[in-house]
Amino acid sequence: MASTQEESAEDGLILIGLGANLPSRFGTPRQTLEAALDAIAKKGALVTRRSRWWKSAPVPVSDQPWFVNGVAALETALRPEALLALLHAVEAEFGRVRSVANAARPLDLDLLAYGRVQSEGDLILPHPRMTDRSFVLLPLGDIAPFWRHPSGMPLPQLIAALPAEGRAEPI
Repeated sequence: MASTQEESAEDGLILIGLGANLPSRFGTPRQTLEAALDAIAKKGALVTRRSRWWKSAPVPVSDQPWFVNGVAALETALRPEALLALLHAVEAEFGRVRSVANAARPLDLDLLAYGRVQSEGDLILPHPRMTDRSFVLLPLGDIAPFWRHPSGMPLPQLIAALPAEGRAEPI
């Protein structure tokens, strides 16, 4: 069982979600995600932990290719809005063009949580849909099994509440 100090440290994490279901100039979706982590680090956000890669069906269900997903913890001096801008810049460098919602994409980077910050400007934290997504919560369990949502709900309870269909699977 984790100590209160370990649980506190996990609650203070800066977390990002990574996903891709189209190839990019960096290769397969998995290769693209690896390259994206390198690009994020080169731009000043140190990757301190990362999950295994997971596969998941597109949400909502469609005929798109399945996604490769993961979660990473970062250390950075950037505030949440600046970090989100950095993530969007990396997406653009990797060929992401924002068109219609839920379109297939070579790279998707989401700011999931920034410690205990719950909002900043127009940015809502933690990510408002993260608790509904197995492709976020299951990889998060790889790197921060004692993480708690700011509502107080522990990660294992959030995972248990996920619907059985649409589960992510480790690759």
